[in-house]
Amino acid sequence: MAKRLGGRERRHLRIRKKIKGTAERPRLVVFRSNKHIYAQIVDDVGGRTIAGACGSAKMIAEKIKEDKERFAESRAVGEILAERAIKKGINRVVFDRAGYRYHGRIKALADAARKAGLEF
Repeated sequence: MAKRLGGRERRHLRIRKKIKGTAERPRLVVFRSNKHIYAQIVDDVGGRTIAGACGSAKMIAEKIKEDKERFAESRAVGEILAERAIKKGINRVVFDRAGYRYHGRIKALADAARKAGLEF
């Protein structure tokens, strides 16, 4: 019996039909929970994760300790992920919003990654 998918899962599958990450231009995928935000850069052809960052890491918590702004965690994750990707020689990515609307925390992460040097 097939599993019934919710709205976000259906949207994510529809987006994934069109977006593929390659070694030259991997996919930056985000996941948003109620508490944290996670992002990773994935090479779909090779089937491997190149870099990742999450809002629950101690390094991010220390970075945003004094910042009480709402999207501070998302911006910090985007910056750190971009730094890690650039260290590994990746400058261009394809953005996969994973079925989420492009606003709020998702947009803050994407803008911070762009500002830190990633192109998408």
